[in-house]
Amino acid sequence: MVIGIIGAMDEEVKLLKDEMEINKKIKKANMEFFQGTLGDKPTVVVTCGIGKVNAAVCTQILVDEFHVTNVINVGVAGGIGDGIVPGDVVVASNLVQHDMDTSAFGDKIGQIPRLNTFDFKCDETLINAAKKSCEALESNSFIGRIVSGDQFIASVDKIRWLSSEFEALACEMEGASIAQVCYLNAIPFVVIRSISDNANTGAHMDYQKFIPIAVKNSTKILRGMLKLI
Repeated sequence: MVIGIIGAMDEEVKLLKDEMEINKKIKKANMEFFQGTLGDKPTVVVTCGIGKVNAAVCTQILVDEFHVTNVINVGVAGGIGDGIVPGDVVVASNLVQHDMDTSAFGDKIGQIPRLNTFDFKCDETLINAAKKSCEALESNSFIGRIVSGDQFIASVDKIRWLSSEFEALACEMEGASIAQVCYLNAIPFVVIRSISDNANTGAHMDYQKFIPIAVKNSTKILRGMLKLI
């Protein structure tokens, strides 16, 4: 087993790197991959950068160069569901790219043309491990769909559209592309997001104050997960 852990920003994986026993650092595609052990598990931790292309390139490198057997993506996201507030955690059951639109050809928005799935389903074992870890930490957590796109969503109307169109619980900019690469390579994966705001309800938390909270949440959840997988 080799676990690949991806964060879009350095802040999202810094504590993990601090806790790792790092054996090697390898730079590829302008990304630095930290290879070693975390919680006695062989692990590769990397910051992919923001956006779907960065995330997809990073994930394929983890598969090809590091032969990861599982991928876990952690980070922050905007909440969509009415009951989701800053500080909550959303564990993805599946992911969709909300900015994929070939509806002019009769496809549903979000459907990648000529791909035999609409959404990318997370691995049940990893979902259950994340959920148990959240419960052990008494974190308020949800399981459901996360949507991704190369757009920072600040419009309430857009948030409401994502809710009605996809029944999504959260939105961000990387998870669904990581999910697509894992799907194509038959690699089990899960996406875990700490919620920073909810444009639908007006709930928000100062970003600079929120990032340390999100990082601590993610680190604790991952630490618990590694004991279960």
